[in-house]
Amino acid sequence: MTMNKNTVLALATWIMIFVGLALIALGAFRYDDVAGWGFASVGIGFFAIAWVFNALKGRV
Repeated sequence: MTMNKNTVLALATWIMIFVGLALIALGAFRYDDVAGWGFASVGIGFFAIAWVFNALKGRV
């Protein structure tokens, strides 16, 4: 497997999705106070960045 720019962006997208899911799960199941909202919002931010990485594939 060669690591060209599209492969790197695809790998970064998957990593961002998994980290986003982990942060949302931490916010939902681990923290019951205000920190849970922070973890969940940062997880949604990771999804937004992963969406941008996915949109950049083939364009840069």
